[in-house]
Amino acid sequence: MRGHDLARLGAVLLATTCLPMMADAQTSAANPEQTRTEDTTAQLSDDPDTSMEVIVTARRRAENAQKIPGSLSVVGGALLDRSYTVNTQQLSQLVPALNYSSANPRNTAFTIRGLGSSVVAVSQANDGLEPGVGYYVDQVYHARPATAAFDFSDIEQVEVLRGPQGTLFGKNSTAGAINITTRAPTFTTQGEAEISYASYNFLQVKGAVSGPIVGDTLAGRVSVVSTRRDGVIDNVVTGRDQNTIGNQAIRGQLLFRPSEVFQVKASADFTNFQSNCCTQVYYNVATRPGSGTDGRLFRTATRQFGGPTGLAAQFNYAPPSTNPYDRKTDIDAALGVDTNEGGVGVIADWNLGAATLTSISAWRFWNWDAANDRDYTSIPIQIEQHIPSRQDQYSQELRLASNGDHKLSYVGGLYFFRQRVIGRPISIYGPAAARYLIGTTTGTGAAATAVPSNLLDGYGTDGRTDFRSDSYAAFGEVNWKPVDRLTLTGGLRYTYEEKEGTYDTFTFGGLQTTNAALNVAKLSILRGQNYAASDKDGALTGRANIAYQATDNVLAYASYARGEKSGGINMSGLPLNDQNQPAIGTAVVRPEMNTAYEIGLKTQLFDNRLIFNVDGYYTRVTDFQANVTDTRAAAALRTYLANIPKVTVRGFEADATALVTRNLSLRGSVAYADGKFNSYPAAPCPIERIFNTAAFCDLSGQRLSSLPRWSYTLGADYNQPIADIGSGFVHIDSNTRTRQFGDPSGSAFTVIEGYTIVNGSIGFRSKEGWELAVFSRNLLNKDYIQNVTIQAGNSGLILATPSDPHTIGLTFRIKQ
Repeated sequence: MRGHDLARLGAVLLATTCLPMMADAQTSAANPEQTRTEDTTAQLSDDPDTSMEVIVTARRRAENAQKIPGSLSVVGGALLDRSYTVNTQQLSQLVPALNYSSANPRNTAFTIRGLGSSVVAVSQANDGLEPGVGYYVDQVYHARPATAAFDFSDIEQVEVLRGPQGTLFGKNSTAGAINITTRAPTFTTQGEAEISYASYNFLQVKGAVSGPIVGDTLAGRVSVVSTRRDGVIDNVVTGRDQNTIGNQAIRGQLLFRPSEVFQVKASADFTNFQSNCCTQVYYNVATRPGSGTDGRLFRTATRQFGGPTGLAAQFNYAPPSTNPYDRKTDIDAALGVDTNEGGVGVIADWNLGAATLTSISAWRFWNWDAANDRDYTSIPIQIEQHIPSRQDQYSQELRLASNGDHKLSYVGGLYFFRQRVIGRPISIYGPAAARYLIGTTTGTGAAATAVPSNLLDGYGTDGRTDFRSDSYAAFGEVNWKPVDRLTLTGGLRYTYEEKEGTYDTFTFGGLQTTNAALNVAKLSILRGQNYAASDKDGALTGRANIAYQATDNVLAYASYARGEKSGGINMSGLPLNDQNQPAIGTAVVRPEMNTAYEIGLKTQLFDNRLIFNVDGYYTRVTDFQANVTDTRAAAALRTYLANIPKVTVRGFEADATALVTRNLSLRGSVAYADGKFNSYPAAPCPIERIFNTAAFCDLSGQRLSSLPRWSYTLGADYNQPIADIGSGFVHIDSNTRTRQFGDPSGSAFTVIEGYTIVNGSIGFRSKEGWELAVFSRNLLNKDYIQNVTIQAGNSGLILATPSDPHTIGLTFRIKQ
């Protein structure tokens, strides 16, 4: 047996005996003020006798997570602090089923069990498609996953829900949801502050203060966070560090509680991210033979990046390094991110006795602008590329939930969501673009025309996109106990959505010529488009669940769920038809339908000192939404949204926590997933199989991208009292992921190899409320690839975002 197989087997065995402190629970849309989810190892620090019970309000009342059927990972705020998990990217290192990929904040992709947005920029860079993984903060849905790039601030807990959501959540999400609950205002005065300094001049400052404003009627809370870090990629041309970090956030909350049965919480927040970010480095070059088995010629040698007559040789160009872990780039175009988001929300709860009525009203905005060098080289091919965008969203949810634990309990509600995104796609080419993208001639034989080297110099597009979406839904779920220990659950949701979008761009600049062949060549690279599209869709989805409490400490369940990810509109431009006009038939993308089956077992053993949960699932998705690249020469740079006929994912997950002694806890989790395209007969070809003329490949049976077959975490916390002054502590956690495809085409040149990353901290916690700790992320300085990108134009150049190097730092915290 190979070494990595032994490692996997060892992790599985450990998962069955002493597996991170995360609890499984059913979908939650709970009131933050009513939620009290504690982290076991946090409790160990203060009270070794505390039980391992984890409380959630997944079904509108406080319950032990072990009594709730369904799969959900809960990460408490204390574990986030101890593991120095400061954003959603790092959260994926604690939750094996969650995968995260981001070339920059706008192009952020989440998947759960391999589903959602399986490749960067599928739904994120295209404003007309919603993500498959819902992202919620204090019960409010955030439509653009870019908002997840900001750092966490004052978090009570994070829940990662697996499988279709809808009957208890406002927005319908087919793959799952990330639900974040912030710490609420308190009627006792509290304050905390934290400062961390680490490698690469990392500096993070956090603070929060909470307390009463008017007796026991009005309370407030204010929290802030600011993070800075130097870049980890060296630009050998400019001498500047790239991929710096610079963000800050502030949140204010007011809790008005005039009586025991009524309360209103109002919140406002603003977050800003400004940095010299984000670029990638050389990773690989795809090589291609002369012809395929059917006799068709692969991409002409002079149009490929590598080789003695390739594009790099023609420009006498060599990357600053062919080792991505040297973290060197030579981009020559402007780089930078300037994005911010914020909003206001009001949550009102009125206890009517038999039930509680909840209203959630919110408005949010998101501004985005960034400059990129999309050729990722010092060759002046593309000198400017960015899409300034503005999003506004409004949402209103009304819910009625029964109170108490009765034979019949229920949740029902209405939901409205409105979104508008306005963008301005800008792209400008430089003096090397004509030679690099077209060549020295255009046409063939006697009709060949010499291409002037400055044909595309200054040639670009500008314009406006406008996307609007309205969503209306009614949902409900009922739990019925026909006999003792048996619970049947049924839920339905009807969603109706209307979407419309306009896309209007024009070209400008470049060499002005009356030569028809040269003008056609220019349009083959960039062409203005003008089109409008709309879509209306209604869908009935839901779930059914049966749960049996075999003993007080063993729960078995089985569930069926059906979710829909609504249709979308391609807001990034369309491929061309035979008349060189936008192919309007590709503007609207059909809805994605997800059908999921799951069985699970939850146990509490050895006087509740060991919690062990396991589940198995099978998910079938029809009309899976994904990016497709049109590889025809006339549209070499165009990607558009389309539907894949069928995708399936099957696997299992297990997680557990063991309280080994009064001061030592061990935790771990494992996720196995087998996801593939079952039917994908007309897919875009991998980069190494792209021909000179239009070609499609059958990728049926290929594994999904961004989905490791195995992922598991291991961790431990040890607390040692020291006399009467406090206690010393040690924390360690690790995450292992096996190899995966970095691109949906399954190119062998985009494979991301498996890796293990280890984080840890050691410190002292005083009884007076202060804490001093030394921490390290990527403790073993493991090099790995986070995501890959194929250079536009199909040259064969592959770029990647390397891992952040080893970081070591010092943190001082104080809580009163």
